[in-house]
Amino acid sequence: MGLDHKQSTYSSHPLLSYADGIASSWSDIIILAGRICVGWIFMQSGFRKIWDMAAVAKTYPARGLPEFMAYVATPIELFVGLFLIIGFATRYAALVILVFTIVASFSSHAYWTFTDPAQRMMQLTHFWKNMSIKGGLILLFVTGGGKISVDWLIRPRQS
Repeated sequence: MGLDHKQSTYSSHPLLSYADGIASSWSDIIILAGRICVGWIFMQSGFRKIWDMAAVAKTYPARGLPEFMAYVATPIELFVGLFLIIGFATRYAALVILVFTIVASFSSHAYWTFTDPAQRMMQLTHFWKNMSIKGGLILLFVTGGGKISVDWLIRPRQS
């Protein structure tokens, strides 16, 4: 007993289903916008850091991470962010940057270690911002890149 197309398109009660129609009709544009928004934060961060890797690496020990991790993390930020934006290997990119974001949340935004109230509040905000980004990454893992992506262009065609 499967759902017909109309039922599978709408997830809400009919009185609340207007947004379902928009999401269904515009899904590829919406997925593209989400990929750009999520990917941009990582790509621009990696791009800024890659120009002075030695200085970035010096900040890692204070976060409980070895310096060499900067030489791993920064290119991951840059390239995986770019991959999300263009929709290349979207599901893998989402998983890789999800792990990165988990590590960054607990190493760079450990708000519970700050005694200064202003610093603690700033880190708390960054920690929970990262939680919302993780939610977006999980959704990208589920949706994939959509039709407006490199993934869609290079997928095998059925004959």
